[in-house]
Amino acid sequence: MARKFFVGGNWKCNGTSEEVKKIVSTLNGGQVASADVVDVVVSPPFVFLPLVKSLLRSDFHVAAQNCWVKKGGAYTGEISAEMLLNLNIPWVILGHSERRLLLGESNEFVGDKVAYALSKGLKVIACVGETLEQRESGATVEVVAAQTKAIAERISDWTNVVLAYEPVWAIGTGKVATPAQAQEVHCELRKWLQINVSVEVAESTRIIYGGSVNGANCKELAAQPDVDGFLVGGASLKPEFVDIINSATVKSCA
Repeated sequence: MARKFFVGGNWKCNGTSEEVKKIVSTLNGGQVASADVVDVVVSPPFVFLPLVKSLLRSDFHVAAQNCWVKKGGAYTGEISAEMLLNLNIPWVILGHSERRLLLGESNEFVGDKVAYALSKGLKVIACVGETLEQRESGATVEVVAAQTKAIAERISDWTNVVLAYEPVWAIGTGKVATPAQAQEVHCELRKWLQINVSVEVAESTRIIYGGSVNGANCKELAAQPDVDGFLVGGASLKPEFVDIINSATVKSCA
């Protein structure tokens, strides 16, 4: 089953309104593979969601970087799935390692968030990944399987889920998993889905890679059979994000 390439840009906690306009202008002027070859989603900070939504080209979509685990209410500082839907934001990133590590979001909490967001009609980029210590101790597959299991136990429909494998040791460090390392984990995740969910879900679910992806390394990573795209951090704020989007053609020409 051919899986459509997916490239997400996570802008994290960066930007001013003027900088955001410049980034969007660069994206709007970029020559990229057609929407039938690649899905492109950019994720600005909450405060810039309406601005980006209003200016961004129609073939690209917008994601929030997080949302709350249930309906809104007395949860100071949180944003609910319902609010995102009210702004016509179709996607949300959940379970990013920065939130797992800095804010203590557990596998179970992330699983609950994914289930709630999906139940309200959002599409989810669900993140998994191991720390350097976990990798060096040989626990990579065990860790990402547990993170994926917490999601799988809470949802029944994977249609609107993109799984993002982001090794924590490669995020913002300049260190990148080799294409072979990325392929190995993606393959293990797909096997896990096949055994524990279904063959159909394993074949159709897009598993994307994140961790210091840039214009120089994206094509080699994209050529791996189980790498279905990227979740890009720092490079998504730069013109080279267009090159990363166009790495989708590696798959379409294969």
